[in-house]
Amino acid sequence: MKVDLHCHSTCSDGSLPADEVARRAGRFGVTLFALTDHDTFVGFERTADVLPDVTVLRGMELSCKDHGRTVHLLLYGLTEGEGLDALRARTDQIFVARTHRLREICGRLEALGHSLDPEAILAQTHGVPGRPAVAKALVQAGICTSIKEAFSRFLRDGGPADVPVDRVSLREGLELGLAAGAKASLAHPHAFGEFGLVESLCRRHRDHGLEGLEALYGRYGKAEREGWLRLADKLDMVATGGSDFHGEAIPEVTRPGIEIDDARADALVRWLGTSNELHHRLL
Repeated sequence: MKVDLHCHSTCSDGSLPADEVARRAGRFGVTLFALTDHDTFVGFERTADVLPDVTVLRGMELSCKDHGRTVHLLLYGLTEGEGLDALRARTDQIFVARTHRLREICGRLEALGHSLDPEAILAQTHGVPGRPAVAKALVQAGICTSIKEAFSRFLRDGGPADVPVDRVSLREGLELGLAAGAKASLAHPHAFGEFGLVESLCRRHRDHGLEGLEALYGRYGKAEREGWLRLADKLDMVATGGSDFHGEAIPEVTRPGIEIDDARADALVRWLGTSNELHHRLL
């Protein structure tokens, strides 16, 4: 089965509009799709419009904190109502905080001898302003040779130009997502560096609604994928997956969409589905 439950557009830090990301996923042949831009779901309608024969979920990647660590929470199946209104209000607050943060980051870079115009960066940012926009500006200015270098030199968590930003706690993020009708999955678990940290986090939050683990992350090789699948099975969590497509920002991911085997697809669809109709449509 071909799916993509993790990809980005210009609504956050991707380089392509939401409808084009969806269109490319459709050309790959996905039957299940969710655009998961950082801290926003504004691209959903555009993706649904261009994929009329695909099951399209309203999704997002919510930036959270847990014990001082950044945690990216994938939310799938957000539905209109009071819960979604509350989530929208919280992400609006995050948008304002991120705008102020970007200006502060540029101030820190200035103190380090690297001048960037924060207002020019904000003017070119179509979605939620974040560190990737500053990283891109650093590359364009010739200060760094790549976005990866920009993060490693300046913008990484705790880096010389990093500025802490308002993030919801993981517990609050789960509560907001569940109140809006969503299913929740932990994104790219390798980012934690070791299995033990991921297992501890999942055990602490499994009963709070963290039921999914992105074991089928698009850039995992077979061995790494199998390791995370074993952990998902051990913790009785559903394996989710997606490409993490960003367009030019992550050029090694050339298109949205991944393939998953029938058994994992069946479990995933049953977890996400709100009715037997959805299950039969996909499988």
